[in-house]
Amino acid sequence: MLEQTVTKQGKKLLLVVGTAWLFDAMDVALLSFIMPLIKVQWNLSPSQIGYVSSVTSLGMVFGSIICGYMADKFGRKNVMIVTLMVFSIGNLLLAFTTNVNQFMLIRFITGIGLGGELPVAATMLADNFKGKTQAKMLIMADSFWAIGWILASVISTIITPMYGWRVTVIVTFFVSLYAFVMRRHLPEKYEKKPKTSLRIQFAGIFNQQHLGKTLAFSFLWFVVMFSYYGMFLWLPSVLVIRGFSIIHSFGYTLLISLAQLPGYYLAAWLMGKISHKTILVFYLLGTIVSAFVFGIANSVPVLLSSGAFLSFFNLGAWGTLIAFTPSHFAQEYRGMGVGFSQSIGRIGATLGPYLIGILIGMGFGIPVVFSMFVVALILGVVVLIFGTSETY
Repeated sequence: MLEQTVTKQGKKLLLVVGTAWLFDAMDVALLSFIMPLIKVQWNLSPSQIGYVSSVTSLGMVFGSIICGYMADKFGRKNVMIVTLMVFSIGNLLLAFTTNVNQFMLIRFITGIGLGGELPVAATMLADNFKGKTQAKMLIMADSFWAIGWILASVISTIITPMYGWRVTVIVTFFVSLYAFVMRRHLPEKYEKKPKTSLRIQFAGIFNQQHLGKTLAFSFLWFVVMFSYYGMFLWLPSVLVIRGFSIIHSFGYTLLISLAQLPGYYLAAWLMGKISHKTILVFYLLGTIVSAFVFGIANSVPVLLSSGAFLSFFNLGAWGTLIAFTPSHFAQEYRGMGVGFSQSIGRIGATLGPYLIGILIGMGFGIPVVFSMFVVALILGVVVLIFGTSETY
């Protein structure tokens, strides 16, 4: 696999497109910090919190498919700008909700924008780079997720205790306006093909060439998102359940989140040195061990260290999967292929947080809850090894 020189324009593209991951992460992180607060404010049960945490991902299921199709049909740039507008307006409206039903409706709409952002952003980068450079650029773009999560952790730790969660989400609205200005200057390298129907696009990713890849990557995205959203959306709440105050849970979550960046950077460094498949196996196995230890941890040092390793490996796996997926689909079906795979992943992202709420509400402990993610990740490793091909 050849490696190309990254030009100044290519670096600018990375910076602009990387904001998709940054704001997606900010949204997920802020929701995880908001959940313990609205639980008290609106007197919600664990199962209701599970609904709240899952409804955004439900919107993402539809956003991934719809926006992936639209990106192939109308071009990547226009669709990316629309997804950012939906996300930004949704966050602003969230500050004015007065009950949990309004909150969930706005989160569903916001999820449509968020679900469309990442597959379109990944497709745009894949269109503009090739070989090893394509893989590295996709992982570096995905590393903006860690920056977004850390930024949200800082905002929540500083602003939320003083001014409340409503002011916090308004702040994210104003921050996103800057990205909107940046994205207006995105290039549109992809040459739009003759307009095709959604049915034809679906047929393309399920034809003889793509069927096995579509099924394998859909399952892998399901497992990765099921485990990530399940574990990390509930992270501050799990720490509160373990006896920490909300303020301490925010601070500990910030410390745990810092480990995400080196996880991404190691994955980017490994690209081209060993196969994508081997890298992903390594990160998934690390996630399995970290999730198991975090689930049974009974002291602050073990909790923080295992949580940091969980961040390191789980986000590194996500970044590697981002780099692994687009190259398996022909360009004319790439938006749909990535979008569909991630839409199935969003079903996992919906089920993960929801099932935690149900299990905790039924009285199951954290070790049992996290064992569910361990089993899912093991199945993911099996599909990865036997259901995908090596790429370098």
